[in-house]
Amino acid sequence: MQPPQREMKIFGCTANMNLSKSIADYLGTELCRAEVRRFSDGEIFVEIQESVRGADTFIIQPTCYPANDTLMELLIMTDALKRSSTNSITAVIPYYGYGRQDRKVQPRVPITAKLVADLLTAAGVSRVVSMDLHAGQIQGFFNIPFDHLYAKPVIVNYIRENYPQESLVVVSPDAGGVERARAYAKRLDVALAIIDKRRIRPNEAQALHLIGDVKGKQAIIVDDMIDTAGTLVQAAQVLLDHGAGVVSAACTHGVFSGSAYERIKDSALKDVICTDTIPLKPAMSALPKMKVLSAAPLLAEAIRRIYEQTSVSSLFD
Repeated sequence: MQPPQREMKIFGCTANMNLSKSIADYLGTELCRAEVRRFSDGEIFVEIQESVRGADTFIIQPTCYPANDTLMELLIMTDALKRSSTNSITAVIPYYGYGRQDRKVQPRVPITAKLVADLLTAAGVSRVVSMDLHAGQIQGFFNIPFDHLYAKPVIVNYIRENYPQESLVVVSPDAGGVERARAYAKRLDVALAIIDKRRIRPNEAQALHLIGDVKGKQAIIVDDMIDTAGTLVQAAQVLLDHGAGVVSAACTHGVFSGSAYERIKDSALKDVICTDTIPLKPAMSALPKMKVLSAAPLLAEAIRRIYEQTSVSSLFD
């Protein structure tokens, strides 16, 4: 007797249902039925409303704001699926929350990125897919398969089609992002510049020096995320002070917390590119400077290949 074919079941949590639906549409399927609700004291309850026995399940949930709620929702849905006799549970986490706490930078502080990895594994996740981690070593915090995707192909294609290559220079906003910026510059075949940034305290930094030539060029700052936009706005001003003609920015994750809206709105930035790994607030998405690209095709292709047990490695570039 032939064993029954495994089913693919895709679930979307509440953090980014638009992205979840886009992924399901790309795969030619629909999101599976699940109810997520809260008790009066705020506790989260999840009910899976269709059979998942023996299925390969995928939960799509960026652990973005409110980070604690979205993480707990992911953990609870994982537990519900595990107790429903699913074959495998893949957590598709487009934005990995707590990723900035990946090492001890001072005494008596946590490594919360590792804690989150342990929680996901303990809950029953059998594989993780994420995009543009803040620190690549987070993959090593897991003892289960981890697929680390990059939004670079999506952003590079947009830049190629909308920016003049002959006058373009890619800029890293700090020393930690040089490898990322170099990869963009290499793919685009353009020059690279680096801003020397000194961090004063969390969420506050001061950009000091520029390494490279940006005079008369169109500079595009690339980073994995934009949070409060303080570093970004300072970097843009440094570039303009050194003669850059136009300054743009591109990132994978648009966190945009705190005063990010006002800073970007009032800044000299021509435009800001991000993907839809995190849903934008209405005011932010309405800014004429904002351009949101979809990461759904890339994530959906990773899901399809994992389900079909074919190579995912070509998506890592």
